[in-house]
Amino acid sequence: MIDYPVIDPVAVSLGPLKVHWYGLTYLGGLFFAWWLATRRAARPDSPILRSQVDDLIFYAAIGIVVGGRLGYALFYGLDRWLDDPLWVFRVWEGGMAFHGGLLGVIVALWVFGRRQSIDFAAVADFVAPLTPVGLALGRLGNFIGQELWGRPTDVPWAMVFPRDPLGLARHPSQLYQFLLEGCLLFVIVWIFSRRPRPDWSVAGLFLLGYGVLRFSAEFFREPDAHIGLQAFGWMTRGQILCVPMILLGIWLLSYAYRGRSR
Repeated sequence: MIDYPVIDPVAVSLGPLKVHWYGLTYLGGLFFAWWLATRRAARPDSPILRSQVDDLIFYAAIGIVVGGRLGYALFYGLDRWLDDPLWVFRVWEGGMAFHGGLLGVIVALWVFGRRQSIDFAAVADFVAPLTPVGLALGRLGNFIGQELWGRPTDVPWAMVFPRDPLGLARHPSQLYQFLLEGCLLFVIVWIFSRRPRPDWSVAGLFLLGYGVLRFSAEFFREPDAHIGLQAFGWMTRGQILCVPMILLGIWLLSYAYRGRSR
């Protein structure tokens, strides 16, 4: 068993103002997305101009925050939302969902594309390789905040999270997701996108890759206590939400390579 490296989840404290590492990971993810976007925008085949990158990231940030919060309320806290409609606005109490953030970003990118007269497929393919870095940083934020930990295990690298009331040795599943959905997915999608590809293929690969890797990592992650295991008695809510992503990713890749090219 490995000792959990206790890190104060509050990065900066100025009187009543507390800045948590988790919040900083969002800012870090947006910064790296902006930096990578400027690199992609410099390519001669880029559908996004460098002068449009700042607006693109702004739209994406709005989609992440609004979609992530609404998605969490809808997918993981619907009963609480119905009992207390104003709870969804109390973001400081925590609660964000990737699948909701994804839907929010899709809407935001569609609006951006309409306003800039850029085909939505081109915008989606441009943004897909920028996303995994933010996901990786977010999982590090989960690890520091001691949330979304793994299932009990006896593997040599198991950890006991101090905030766990049961005090069990668990998979550090946040780090698994950091490596899979973050690092590995970034390498796959970024390398794939380095050459011109058919419309929707990069976005399709991202959806398929994330869906498969997240589905796999969920086997090591403790299910939400108020939800538990659902479909077939072994699928988590996260795995259920990944199934449409996997199917859509496969369909987009198939559609992209049926003779459609940029």
